[in-house]
Amino acid sequence: MFFTFNVYSGVLLPFFVQGVVVAGVLAVRSQREDAGADKWLALLLLLHALRLAQWMLGFAGWYDSHDARTVFMFYFPFSNWLAVGPVLYFYFRSLTNQEFHLRRQHWRHFVPALAWVGWRLVVFVYDVGWWHGMQQRALPAHYGTKGPLAFWADQQPIGYWVDAVAYLLVLAYAVRTLQAYRVYAHYLNDNFSDTAQIRFRWLRNVLVAVVIGTLVMLGFGFINTWLLPLSYYQAWYDYLFTGLLLYYLSIAGLLTGHRLAGLHFQPKEAAESLVPTVEAATTLAQLPSASPLTTNAAPDLVLPVVAAEVQPENSAELERWTQRLLRHMETQRPYLASELTLGELAAQLRTNTSWLSRVINTGCGQNFNDFINEFRVREAERRLLDPHYRHYTLLAVALEAGFNSKSTFNRVFKKLRGLTPSQVGRQG
Repeated sequence: MFFTFNVYSGVLLPFFVQGVVVAGVLAVRSQREDAGADKWLALLLLLHALRLAQWMLGFAGWYDSHDARTVFMFYFPFSNWLAVGPVLYFYFRSLTNQEFHLRRQHWRHFVPALAWVGWRLVVFVYDVGWWHGMQQRALPAHYGTKGPLAFWADQQPIGYWVDAVAYLLVLAYAVRTLQAYRVYAHYLNDNFSDTAQIRFRWLRNVLVAVVIGTLVMLGFGFINTWLLPLSYYQAWYDYLFTGLLLYYLSIAGLLTGHRLAGLHFQPKEAAESLVPTVEAATTLAQLPSASPLTTNAAPDLVLPVVAAEVQPENSAELERWTQRLLRHMETQRPYLASELTLGELAAQLRTNTSWLSRVINTGCGQNFNDFINEFRVREAERRLLDPHYRHYTLLAVALEAGFNSKSTFNRVFKKLRGLTPSQVGRQG
């Protein structure tokens, strides 16, 4: 039979098919929507699917067919785990920065993976191309399906060392990406008022799963090499985990939208972002409820120079801008725009994002996300406690206060008030 179905091959087959199909869909979507992140995710899914394919096809009888399928199994580079770490990292970079492009200096990350593919190609060319094709000599090993160089390589510890280095690289890149993700979370809070769709918590979960999975793979490898050789059936569970990771990654990535033109995250720049250096003069707590919308605010055109820290001579300027910002929030109510960003608010005030961020962080004692959501929560509280809005649903209150979903409304409200919106509504 071309493919022998059993418990071991049959269970892995759906994961493999889904990985290949979703990778194809993502490749098409990347061309149609110019979404660079989709290309990286498609490659990541293929790397996982190919690793899975080796054990799936093995249990489907390809190693024992003693024909061209067996030759294929010995020479195809199924498991190129050396490429997984860099691809995962650059997928994160591309997903969080719509202007990210692979540059010449980035190719050094793929040198180990390309070297491994090159070595496998040399083995194939020598055994199948030269020994069997040009010399017309039978392949000497495994019933005439494996050549001399492949047989020699299998007797050396090359594969063990490559696997060990590959797993360690995946672990290192996953940890590095997790560190960048934490910086990215601060970047979101400093630049966006609505972060639910761009926080990518599923990616953080994938990274944690990759770390755990890599440690599991290292454990399997250590046991197999140094303690007790594992049978194919025992090692199968390692590949089952790869299948589960493939399933989660493909579904989550496929459902990720790409209306993300505002994302321009740079890990190094974000790590060096401004932090408050003086104690916050919090006047936000004394503000009354939002005033009616007016349009007569005339922002001045002063663009302050951003210093490394707030000097005493800049304290008055900082306080002036803090009060000006708070007046703008009261009168113009920009927080009612659900996708308000730091850049848009800076444009309204005719200043730059660096200075506005410092004003919010230092003058108001909050990051941009909490600052805007504080006003939204106050707007929602006013409506929840007003009898004229008693017939409104919580979703309607949330939308009119500037939130774009009920789940975000509930989460933010509970974070800032310690109560749910419904609890506050009952008090009214």
